[in-house]
Amino acid sequence: MMRFLTLAAFLILAALPVRAGQNIQIVTSLGGVTAWLVEEHSIPFIALEIRFRGGTSLDLPGKEGATYMMAGLLEEGAGELDAEAFLKAREALAASFGFDAHGDAISVSAQFLTENRAEAQALLRLALLEPRFDSQALDRVRAQVISIIASDRKDPHSIASAEFDRQAFGDHPYGGPSTGTEDSVNRLGRDDMIAAYQNAMARDRVYVAAVGDITADQLAELLDDLLGGLPETGAALPPPAEVALSGGMTVIDYPSPQAVAVFGHAGIRRDDPDFFAAYVMNQVFGAGGLTSRLSEEVREKRGLTYGVYTYLANYDLADLFIGSVASSNDRIAEAVSVIRAEWQRMASAGVTGEELEAAKKYLTGAYPLRFDGNGRIAKILVGMQLDGLPPSYIDTRNDLVNAVTQDDVARVAARLLRSDDLRIVVVGQPVGLASSD
Repeated sequence: MMRFLTLAAFLILAALPVRAGQNIQIVTSLGGVTAWLVEEHSIPFIALEIRFRGGTSLDLPGKEGATYMMAGLLEEGAGELDAEAFLKAREALAASFGFDAHGDAISVSAQFLTENRAEAQALLRLALLEPRFDSQALDRVRAQVISIIASDRKDPHSIASAEFDRQAFGDHPYGGPSTGTEDSVNRLGRDDMIAAYQNAMARDRVYVAAVGDITADQLAELLDDLLGGLPETGAALPPPAEVALSGGMTVIDYPSPQAVAVFGHAGIRRDDPDFFAAYVMNQVFGAGGLTSRLSEEVREKRGLTYGVYTYLANYDLADLFIGSVASSNDRIAEAVSVIRAEWQRMASAGVTGEELEAAKKYLTGAYPLRFDGNGRIAKILVGMQLDGLPPSYIDTRNDLVNAVTQDDVARVAARLLRSDDLRIVVVGQPVGLASSD
């Protein structure tokens, strides 16, 4: 019990701000694995983030959901330890491991105390290099995944998002759910888990960040110990996804007191010179919570919803500009109409000087607050690597925000926001809305 209390105390302390930008080290192991490191020795605690690019987009045809299931099985027994023994070993070390998969990556998160680093590292190594994929564990995780699929099938927002993705990406892996379908998941066996593991868990696509009480030399040794035994290369990544959306309305009849709409069209690349202008524009338009234009027009002035938002969705292989709103069935048509009008207004007029300055102030003021703990910092650092950003980005990011002008926003709004191209998917029983094609 004392070990669990000790870890909880360190987790609280590790939430204290750490100035990650002050000293990011690039560490390369003897085996050629590279990681970003922020040393923080004031707390005997280490956060480790590992990403494998590719994720569920690597699922083979007919094997949808295999990578998602495989990631869920990584700590369900490894080496000589079955699932129960692995869990007990991890709990005895007061370590925290997390494994997940989405369309672009498999994520591995680990947090452990310095005093237990060697033992926690050895246990994590087993999970990464010697997963068992036992039949009992596979059946248990399969049941969990099918439960998630069944829940999504009853959730209006999940239904709308799935249909939007299907229309956007068609037969590309992005066009289907990361979890797979009930039929595909039920067909998966141990051989499929092994194939998914071999396709996804390779050194040619790994990105690592570490924050905490560990030196560069210690991290270099850890990298080779954890990852050196993985295959050099994995399966080829899918090709870029063409966004096939066209303007129009899709209504899916579903008995619910509220209707949910997901709307959007093609977006802007993360490395586009106009990305930060689009980012600031969206803060004004739909990302700014109760202060955004959409919230003001749809929620505050008309009382049509409790929440409406938009965001830039930047995937590895495609980019979208997406939003969502929920309203009662008899008022969703008005909400959609207002959103269309605001889409056109932003495209034609951009933002005011007051809106621009407020957005910049919020974005630059909120950015340092993200670095509020070793685990979150490690996630940010590994995300930067995946996005192809340099370590100096932490120090220059706010300058890029502040450099955005009204003319920049007007230019990117006219280019990005195309109300005629909006695809709107509505799930519910909306009054006054019908599918247009």
